[in-house]
Amino acid sequence: MRKANSLFLACGVMLFSTFALSQSTFPENGISDPRHGQYAFTNATIVKDGNSTLTNATMIIKDGKIVAVGTNLKLPAGAVEVNCSGKYIYPSFVDIYADYGIPAPQRPQQPAQGGGGFFAQAQLESNVKGAYGWNQAIKSDIDAYKVFNVDETKAKPLRDQGFGTVLSHVRDGIARGTGALVTLASEKENLVIIKDRAAANYSFNKGTSTQSYPGSLMGSIALLRQTFLDAQWYSKNKPSSEGLNISLQSWSNNLNLPQIFEASDKWNALRADRIGDEFGIQYIIKAGQNEYQRIKEMKATNATFIVPLNYPQAQDVEDPNDARFVSLSDMRHWELAPTMPSAFEKAGIPFCLTTSDLRDVKTFWTALRTAVNYGLSENAAITALTKTPATVLGVYDKVGSLDAGKLANFVIASGPIFNERSSILQNWVQGEKYSVKEDSWKDPKGNYKIVLNTPNGPVNYTLNFKTSSSASLIAGKDTVTPKFYFDGRQVRINVAPERRSPGENFRLSGIVSGEGWTGVGEDSLGRSFTWTASFDQASPQKPDSVRPRRPIGQL
Repeated sequence: MRKANSLFLACGVMLFSTFALSQSTFPENGISDPRHGQYAFTNATIVKDGNSTLTNATMIIKDGKIVAVGTNLKLPAGAVEVNCSGKYIYPSFVDIYADYGIPAPQRPQQPAQGGGGFFAQAQLESNVKGAYGWNQAIKSDIDAYKVFNVDETKAKPLRDQGFGTVLSHVRDGIARGTGALVTLASEKENLVIIKDRAAANYSFNKGTSTQSYPGSLMGSIALLRQTFLDAQWYSKNKPSSEGLNISLQSWSNNLNLPQIFEASDKWNALRADRIGDEFGIQYIIKAGQNEYQRIKEMKATNATFIVPLNYPQAQDVEDPNDARFVSLSDMRHWELAPTMPSAFEKAGIPFCLTTSDLRDVKTFWTALRTAVNYGLSENAAITALTKTPATVLGVYDKVGSLDAGKLANFVIASGPIFNERSSILQNWVQGEKYSVKEDSWKDPKGNYKIVLNTPNGPVNYTLNFKTSSSASLIAGKDTVTPKFYFDGRQVRINVAPERRSPGENFRLSGIVSGEGWTGVGEDSLGRSFTWTASFDQASPQKPDSVRPRRPIGQL
């Protein structure tokens, strides 16, 4: 009896332990389905990072993480095999200067106080309620993860460009609080936040603050320096007479995080670095467009830079009267701004690339290929989008390369990703597939053998598929151009290969079936028939149309 009771107790403990380990604190509306996929991506060219590439390799993922990457790997039982022959796999990109999922800052309404504009009454004190500091431009208490919301409409354009992870922060104030590192997965907020307090952010811009001070760049610098000193004094002495100061307390707590400073100008970059040197802080500096003009000084800061790709627009010089107002320095800047990533690489300055400041995130690849055309190496570009941003945030163990144990964040491209003819087919984030141009997984262009099963017997043609609306039909020695339509699912051909005899004009309509097409047709006499098309051979690859790199001399 005692043995039976002991066995029953042991089974109960095991059952309870299993239940406790699998318990979720978030309720599931509907039937819970905790199954996770296991995939093996085979026969791919895998770019693990900017300096390591494997050919004819395999990557295995399970439960949202990478299990193994290499050649001649044994596929686990039950894994779904994805044949990636001819495809390239890269780590998903990381953008550490974003505001994805963050509400836009709103400027508070000021009460009417005897006039407005220049003659408005000065607001000398902060109007923020609570135990905060005296200046409302110091928002060091803000934590982005507390206001973050998954936004699929903003996530998709970033995923389409190859990004899988971003560092989002509230772009408001001189001290902007902390940013959250999140993935671009369409999951609940608690599942996409990789690191809740990943970095602290600063700028010289007081943002939505309605307080009169600071009213100039000099005032912003003075406020930053004064807040550093106040926070040091407050943290060291903890004076009871001062009471609780949330702003200074948060400022001190944030100092152990990576420090990101938005300078957006060569001179402001040097100003920010000097403030950092004064207080023992090494900033990660968000650059603008002109830091290449003082590249030696940028190197001397020992900072990692965040480099945007928003090049200046071309000046309008068609009208001689307008051209008189375009300076030579503006023309030089327009010409040399795309060289900035290359200049940083050549100078040995570590840098990240960002979509920030782009007028449209869809122009990211155009701008990046322009930087490559102006001298940036492809390896440096990959590193600036993966390893460097992950390293400066201290999360290289989670993202930034394709190594076992890291999040399964990767993109599958149709070819080398910097080739203009290549495109991103899929972007996998936390082991979930997000289609980008999946219809182009297999390039349908090439030669097809078409057989028309007419009442008079089979008739053979060769179709040269060029584009979705262009093809050539070859009948013997004759070649004609039919009306052609292809959308990946349906195909239509309207052709008259020989006009001498009635009944030889025909229309075809069909569907895509594997590597071939099947459907029905009708000739000019109204007779119906079936037809098939089988893929014969791919079109010869044309060389990539990227222009030769521009020769760049000394800046």
